[in-house]
Amino acid sequence: MNFETWQWVVAALAAMLVGVSKGGIAGLGFLPVVIFAYILPSTKQSSGFVLPLLIFGDVVAVLNYRRHTQWSYLWKLFPWTAAGVLVGYFAMGRINDRQTAKLIGLIVLGLVILHLWRRRQAKLAGPDAEVEHGIWFAPMIGVLAGFTTLVANAAGPLMALYLLAMQLPKMEYVGTGAVFFMLLNWFKVPFMVNLGLITTNSFKFNLLLAPAVLIGTFAGRWLLTRINQKWFENIALVLSAVGAAKLFW
Repeated sequence: MNFETWQWVVAALAAMLVGVSKGGIAGLGFLPVVIFAYILPSTKQSSGFVLPLLIFGDVVAVLNYRRHTQWSYLWKLFPWTAAGVLVGYFAMGRINDRQTAKLIGLIVLGLVILHLWRRRQAKLAGPDAEVEHGIWFAPMIGVLAGFTTLVANAAGPLMALYLLAMQLPKMEYVGTGAVFFMLLNWFKVPFMVNLGLITTNSFKFNLLLAPAVLIGTFAGRWLLTRINQKWFENIALVLSAVGAAKLFW
């Protein structure tokens, strides 16, 4: 894998965005996936390339935000997410890049629409009304997140929608998401290695980009302390929709 100068610049920017997303601005997590898919030969290859960078950022994020983790929400997701990873593993050899992109884009766009509808229903019901989530909600998000994270590291928008639906404050949102993705990304590593998407050569490039991830995590933490709850939720939602639309079209 030989990058030209412009590719190194873009890759460093994408690695910084990985860090920013792990530092607290979770809605940005989808943008590095799109960028690496642009500079690498295929969506599948970019999925393996990005994963170690995500893990670098996960470690820093968990160290910063672990005390805010709400484990009750994670236990509802983990078994279903593991099942989704297995589905994605078997699907990788049966769908091409274009089909993968369209499928993920369609899933996320559908969930954004669902979230907006549910938020409107909650607003009509009044501020004191309790938001009900069907028994199907966590299993659906879990399976879809597991599938999309294996084929394209694109579970960020799905997790954003889940945590927004749970109405978590931004620090609990970030802490819960940090632990979820650290555990999920480590779980994916053997599958990615087996598929040949993480190699010794690709990991050498990851090590060179690791400092950019670290810089990005500090930038993300700085931004998080300066964004109010409403803006934080809207940014996460809009970026999820934009990333999904980019993949679909």
